[in-house]
Order: sequence, then C-alpha cells, then structure tokens
Amino acid sequence: MTAASNSAREAEEPSYVDYETFLSPDFTPAAFANSLVIATNNPNDTPLDLSTPLSRVLFDAQEVDSHIDQLTTRSAVPLLQHTQQQTNASTRILTELDAQIKSLNDSYRQLEKEVIDKHAEADEVRQVALRLWETLRLGRSVGRCLQLGRQLEIQHAELAASSEDHGALVRCSYTILSLREILDSKAPGEEGHGLGRVDAIRALQDAIITPIERSIRETSERLVREFAAPANMTFSQGEESRLRVVSAMSALYLLSPTLGAKSEKWTPRLLLQSLETYMRSALQTSIVSLARSLGQLPTLEKSLAEVTSKCQNIVSLELILENTKPPSHPLVTHQKAANLLQPLLGHLETGSLPSYFWRTMASSLSTRVQDIVNRGGVVARTLKSNKSNVGDAIRQTVINGSKPPSAMLDAKTKTKAEGNWDREIAVMVGSVVNGLGR
Repeated sequence: MTAASNSAREAEEPSYVDYETFLSPDFTPAAFANSLVIATNNPNDTPLDLSTPLSRVLFDAQEVDSHIDQLTTRSAVPLLQHTQQQTNASTRILTELDAQIKSLNDSYRQLEKEVIDKHAEADEVRQVALRLWETLRLGRSVGRCLQLGRQLEIQHAELAASSEDHGALVRCSYTILSLREILDSKAPGEEGHGLGRVDAIRALQDAIITPIERSIRETSERLVREFAAPANMTFSQGEESRLRVVSAMSALYLLSPTLGAKSEKWTPRLLLQSLETYMRSALQTSIVSLARSLGQLPTLEKSLAEVTSKCQNIVSLELILENTKPPSHPLVTHQKAANLLQPLLGHLETGSLPSYFWRTMASSLSTRVQDIVNRGGVVARTLKSNKSNVGDAIRQTVINGSKPPSAMLDAKTKTKAEGNWDREIAVMVGSVVNGLGR
C-alpha cells in the first residue's frame, strides 16, 4: 500500500470533532458553551457540573491539535517545496521590478527636471503677470474715476458760476452716470472690481460725487418746483423758462436710480416724484384758496385768478413734457417712451394733466361746499343766493386755465391747445353748484 493511499485512508477516518458546528457562519462561543452545559447537566441541579463540558472542549481541542500535527508532518515536504517555489518566483519578480523601478525613477527625475520644475517656474511667472495685470487694470479704473471726478468738479463749478447755464445740470448728470457705471460694476472681471478698497476712490465718493449729485438733484427739483408760465411773459422769457425746466427734468431723468432695476421695467423715479410733487402742490394751494373764497365771496375773483394761473402752469408743463424726448440713458437699454409726458400720465393714471387737475380739485371741493352748507348761517345763504354767478365764474376759470400762455405756443401746439373742456367744466361747476340745492 502506497503513502498516498495511506494518507487518503487516514483523511477519511471519522473524527470526534463536530467541524460543521464550528464552521457555521452563525457560530458563537457563548451559545456553544451554553449548549454543552445544558447537554451534560440537569438545569435544575445546583450547583452545575462544569467538569464534563470542560473535558469535552479540551478533548476536541486536543483532537484538532493532533489532526494539525498529523497533516503538517505528512505534508512537510510538499509544503516546503511549494514555499521554495514561491520564494524563488518572488525573487525573480523583485529582480525584474528593481530594474523597472530604477528606470521609472530615472524617467521621473528627468521629467521633474524638464517639465515639473519649469512648470512651477512658469506658474510663478503667470501669477506675477496676473497680479501685475490686475494692478494695471485697477490703476486704469482709478485713473478714469479720478479724471471723471475732476471733470465733474469743473462742470459743477460752471453751474455755480453761471445761473443761466442750466445745461451744466445735464452735463454733470452724464458724468455722474459714467462714474456710476464704473463703480457699480463690482463683479470679478468688471471694470469696478476692487475699487471699493482704494482709499482715493472712497474719498472721491465722499467728497465729490455724493455732494455734487445731491446738489444737482436739489437744484433740479427746485427748478421744477419753481416753474411758472405767467400769462404776460414774453416769448424769450417763455423759451428761457422752457430750457431751464427741460434741463432740470433731464437731469432728474438721468439721475433716477437704475441699480437692481430691469431695463424694461425701469422708470425715472426722481423725475416722476418731482413732477407729482409739483402737481400736488398746485392742487393743494388751489383747493385751499378756492374753498376759503367760497366762504368769503368778495375774495373769489382773486382766488379764481390764482387757480387759473396754477392750471396754466400745468398746461404749459404738459406742452413742454410732450415735446421733450427722453435723454439718451447709457445705463437703460429699453427706453420705450416717446416723450417725458407718457411716464407721468401713466404714473398719475390719467390722460391729461389739466383734466387731472380739475377732476382732483372737484372731488375735494364738493366736501368743502357741503361743510359750508351744513354750518348754515349768512355764509351759506350768501353762497346759495350767488350760485349762478359762482358757477359762471368757475366755468370761465376752467376755460381760461386750460389755455397756455401765448409765449408757450408755436405753430405745432396752437391747434393742440384748443381742446374741449366741457366735461371738466361740468365736473368743476357741479362740485360747487350741485351741493347748494335749489
């Protein structure tokens, strides 16, 4: 019988060790020990006999140890031969790898010398170039801002030196817009990026741009607020008044905030606010004056003359607005309005400024008249007895007030000025007469 057959026979001999239990994936020592104790004892016995299960475990361990010893003894030569073969193969592989690794290291050192080191040097040069370019870009932006700031100072000085040079308002406004365009472009890569960290720019904003912009705005608002077109003004006076208010309105149009507003939805907020304030002031003054005169009829003629003058100013302003195109705005790409009147009419939700004036006044007068009637007395009786004359006077006031001064008319606007004011006459007369009863 050969050694191989002996080994196979001995390998097939039964073993006392329960290998399946120990090789099970869910084997746990605690559960196995517990099952041995229960198998060799009565659970109700006290104390338990642990010597028997312990002997069983020791016997299994000895059996496994004996089996390992037999396997290693019988297979020593094949194991050693296999180990020797693996060792020899590893040695050959290491010998080959050493040569390859040496070649690879040499290639890497050559690459490092020719590429990596040069790339590092080139990257340093690139960083220096980028920073120099950024410094140059920032220097150019600072220089341009300072140049525009100086230009703004000169333009504002021209305005202060000559009260008649109202065109300087528009020139200053365009310079402010050029500065605003740079300073508001703060994103990386844009012209104004980093300017906020430059002391000279902060000083420019605080000492020149902000004060002059405030001055231009206040001067323009004052000129709009003081606009008047007396009936006896000459044509040259009318032209001067027109040029003055057009310059002021153009400046307010240009200086209206644009940051954060979409071009298609942008409105000249400063201009609209100033014009609305002008309308409200004229209305407030006229309503108070006329309401007081209705209680003191001897003063009615004077009050109606003031109301006529206020409305003529508004009619003149409407003609100027209608014939003035919006100035070209460098920061607003979508300028849909054909003239400066359209945005104001849309803002006030009306089709005509004189119509807005008379209808708004009428809505306030009706309550004032009702108060006079409710108080009764001599004032109410006097007003009722003169109802017809008061109605005629108001009617004539609407007619006269809705006509602009002749100095404001030209060949284009003469026919346009002759409008139909029957509705406004009816509203105004009704606001007073209808509350007086029969």
